[in-house]
This record gives sequence, C-alpha cells and structure tokens, in this order.
Amino acid sequence: MIANRIRNFCIVAHIDHGKSTLADRMLELTGTVAKRDLKEQTLDQMDIERERGITIKLAPVRMQWKEHTLHLIDTPGHVDFTYEVSRSLAAVEGAVLLVDATQGVQAQTIANLYLALGEDLTIIPAVNKIDLPAADVERTRVELVQLLGCAPEEVHFVSGKTGEGVAELLDAIVERVPPPAASSQPTAVSTALRAVIFDSVYDDYRGVIAYVRVVDGGVAKGDRLRLMAADAAIDALEVGSFFPSRTPLPSLGVGEIGYIVTGMKDIRAVRVGDTVTDRDHPASRSLPGYADVKPMVYAGIFPKRADDTERLRDGIEQLRLNDASLTFEPERSAALGVGFRCGFLGLLHLEVFQERLRREHGVDVIVTVPSVAYRVRSQKSEVSGQREEIVRSPQALPDPSHIESVEEPWVRTDIVTPEQYVGALMQLCQEKRGIYQTTEYLAGGLEGSRRAIVKYDLPLSAVLVDFYDRMKSASQGYASMNYELTGYRPADVRRLDILVAGEPVEALSGIVYEDEAASVGRRMVERLKGVIPRQQFEVRIQAALGGKIVASERIAPLRKDVTAKLYGGDVTRKMKLLEKQKKGKKQMRAGGHVDLPPEVYVSVLRR
Repeated sequence: MIANRIRNFCIVAHIDHGKSTLADRMLELTGTVAKRDLKEQTLDQMDIERERGITIKLAPVRMQWKEHTLHLIDTPGHVDFTYEVSRSLAAVEGAVLLVDATQGVQAQTIANLYLALGEDLTIIPAVNKIDLPAADVERTRVELVQLLGCAPEEVHFVSGKTGEGVAELLDAIVERVPPPAASSQPTAVSTALRAVIFDSVYDDYRGVIAYVRVVDGGVAKGDRLRLMAADAAIDALEVGSFFPSRTPLPSLGVGEIGYIVTGMKDIRAVRVGDTVTDRDHPASRSLPGYADVKPMVYAGIFPKRADDTERLRDGIEQLRLNDASLTFEPERSAALGVGFRCGFLGLLHLEVFQERLRREHGVDVIVTVPSVAYRVRSQKSEVSGQREEIVRSPQALPDPSHIESVEEPWVRTDIVTPEQYVGALMQLCQEKRGIYQTTEYLAGGLEGSRRAIVKYDLPLSAVLVDFYDRMKSASQGYASMNYELTGYRPADVRRLDILVAGEPVEALSGIVYEDEAASVGRRMVERLKGVIPRQQFEVRIQAALGGKIVASERIAPLRKDVTAKLYGGDVTRKMKLLEKQKKGKKQMRAGGHVDLPPEVYVSVLRR
C-alpha cells in the first residue's frame, strides 16, 4: 500500500450528535458493507452500546474511496470514555468535528476539539442532522467558525440519516487530511518495524489480538515479533484489517491500521501503548505510547457468590485488556470476602463495567460506595516522620488524631447552557462548594437565546453523585458538561461508619464532609431500615462519626404469641411467659448478629 494514498481520521463529537450514524452512511457510500447487511450503529459491536444508544468502545474500520484507503476510528462521546478518544486521536492525522444542528456546540464538542488540537490534527468541521425540522444550520455554523477560527465555507453540512453531504465530506477528508508521515528511511522495506498498540481484545482460542497503527516498516503473517516495553516474544499468527469485521490481509505497511493475532495467553504482557517491532531486526527505540490515565472514582467490587472469585479475577483482567483506563488491586472485606478495589473514570464507566462483567463473564457483583482518591498527610512523629499517602477507600482513612491534613481532587467544570439558565446553574454550583471562574458567551444567537459556557472549580466528589441530574433539572434538560482534573485542595472530611446491631458494616462506610455527616447518615439508615429483614430481636441501625452517633433507626422485632396455647387459668401464667420472652429478646439484642444478604448492599448502594 502506497502511504500517500492512505487517510487516517476519526469522528469526534458530543454524545448523541450522530457519530455512529454518520459512520453507517460512510460504510454504505464506500461499499464497505452491503446495504442489506447494514444496521443502525454498525460499528457498535456490544449489546449494551445498542441498548443505551451510546458508543463505549472505539471502533476502527477500513474503507475505499476514489482510489484512496480511508481508516476511520469511531469514538465515544461521553466524558467517562475520553481516554478512548485520546488513543484514537493519537493513531490518526485528521478529525471530523461533528455538531448537531439542533443542539449546537456542547461541552464535549469543546473538550474533544482541544484533544484533537493537542495531537496537531487537521480539523474538518461538519454540521449534522440538517434534515431535522428543528435544525438551526446557520447558527451552528457561526458557532463553529467562532470556535475554530475557520472560514464559513469550510464547514460541511451533512445528514447521517439521509446521506446528504456525506460524499462531499469524504472528498474533503481525502483532500485536506495529510497522508501518514513518511518514514525516516528512504524506503519502507529498509525501515525497522514500529507499530503502536492502541487497543486489544482477548479471544479464548487465538489469545490476545492487538489493534495496531504501523508507523515504520511493515508486518506480515508469520513474522517473529517482540513487544518492546514488556520484552515479550510473539509471532504474527495472522495480520489483517477491519471491514468492519476482522479480515486477514497478507501484510500491513506504513500508515495502515489493522490487527495482529499474537496467540499470547498472558493478558498482562500485551499493554496499550506498547511498541511492536521485529524480533530479528528490532528498532533502536520505542514509540512514545500513551500517557497513563488516572482514575477518578474508586469502588470495591465483590462477587455475590464466594466461589466466583476466580471468575471475577479473570473477567476483570480481560476487561482491563480491552479498557486501558481501568485499574484494580485485590481487597479483602470482613463482610463481603475477597474482591478488588477498582478505579474508574466516572460512574457511567463503573456501571458499564458492572454490566459487562455480568453479560460477558457471567459474574454478578456487589459494588461498594464509590469514593474518590484523597491525599492524606499524617502527623509528624519521631519514628516515621511525616508520611503522605493516597487513600482510595474509607477503611484506609487513618484515625483523625493521626491526620494533619486531607486533600481531595478538584475539577474544572465547563457547563454549556442557554443563557436564561445561568443563574440556576450558578446556584447549584455554589451549593456544591464550587468556586466561580468565568462565563463566556457563544456567538450565533439573538439576545436572550444565546448560549453560555459557565466555568466552575468543583470538588470531584460533588460532581459524581447527583450533580448531572440536578444540572439537567435546573436547565430543563438543555445544559451539558465536561470536566477535567486540576489538582488537590484541602478538605474537611471524615469517615462515616454504618453500624447494624452494634457491628460496623465495612461495605457501607463512606467518606463525607463533616458538616454533611448527619444528613448523609440519616438518609443511609432510613434506606437500610426499609431493606433489612426483621429479626427475632430489635435491630438498631446507626450512623457514627468517630465515637459519635449522628443518626439512628430501629427495626422492631418479630413477635411470636407465646400465650396462644393458654386457655383460662391464673393471669400470672401468662405474665411469666411474656416476661420470659422479653428476657430472651434482651439477651439476643445484646449478643445478636445480623447477616445482611447481598440484596441489601445492592439496593442501598444502587446509584
């Protein structure tokens, strides 16, 4: 394949702006997929993607258009899957920035644009859904011109549903997106192979299948290869590309995107960002790879059935291969047994992970209260000096008497909203301990119908719980948001313990602001009261902050009628039986233990 006949690009946009539908029309127009085989969201392979109507995984595909080979990578739009977008952008030379004509520029539109500019990509702006009656094409074009600083005629108008304007967009991709950078050597044959792994999947029969972008040299079936970072030897059992299903090819050359079947059974050896080179003629240095992603949310993942622990481990390792932003480490809980402390980029990421475990690996799990990572600085001592550690779970938070300071992660939040809702959204951010930064207005609307970008610094923990739902309510569904980590700031937080019958339940503990502990504790004990089964003795449910009880509820005991067998006689016989029952219940309350079924954790911790 001649490199200057190749164009590598991806489609980036805010969630639900029509990326996957536009990709369907491109597949149809280029003849990559026959019209009878096309279905909605062809590149979304997982059932959960189709059910939710969102893209979760990046999806590469190879197309032919007017004697050029086009490699498209379809990307997710949700902020929780930004790492998928960043890896896709690093594997291409151009990006189609897609904007819904009925909604205009949104928060993730801006965020993805900055990611693309950071990779120095050629940006092709396009307005989608122009066929809809509510489409405001001219206003959207003005917003894109203001955002990019481009000429108005450079903005393309397309309809992913009808196919209008898609052929012209493909022509623009061929004309404006540069071909892959030429190798440093005179010919591709004399250049040592260097291919970066941007994604991978696991097959029970074929081992790890690595998705690669060839930067230098070439790779063919049967080549003896080496992974440079892992220092592991592999063989190219098969090479090929995506049409959009994996299809074998004789070889892959410079600039091509495809896959290599490695046969590797050791999942941990093949890592995203590693460089593949020839084992006999290796490259002198590896490619830059990708920056390590830092999880924002941590939660304990435990199997509902104790004998599913090994299956859970295997499932997480396979998902980790396919999801480079996931982190995990073993964790043990007195209440839930052996499990894993996993790191995610957000709550949607956590929910998708939980659903994929259930569907793809047959493991039902219990998820503990999600928390962020706190930076804790201990009191200085003569023995150990002063230590600083990252605390990811409530159980790891030291006693307050040993803590000098606690810092929590903060994020810079961009909220795009019609200007009439700015006041309500600013009030919401203030309630969430936000610090106001600035408000900017987008051009293209009349006075009173313009849209604003409200920028706030917020604690990450405030954004993760119910912020999104309240933001949608405050803006009648029109606002959208994006956030990125900015650093750590001091926080006045404590561990809130939940006690059932006097025994702390680790899985229900959480880290809360001290001034909100009472209200949070009250909500927890009220929810628990509704789901814990009644016992033969009175059960007290308490929320404790250190040694202080801040909220309490009681579950009345089951009561058996011990006097049912009596008939007539002296009343003292009845009183003796009731007194005996009362004494027995008192003894059970003093030493009784309540076994909480997994359903209790699931119902209480369900977000």
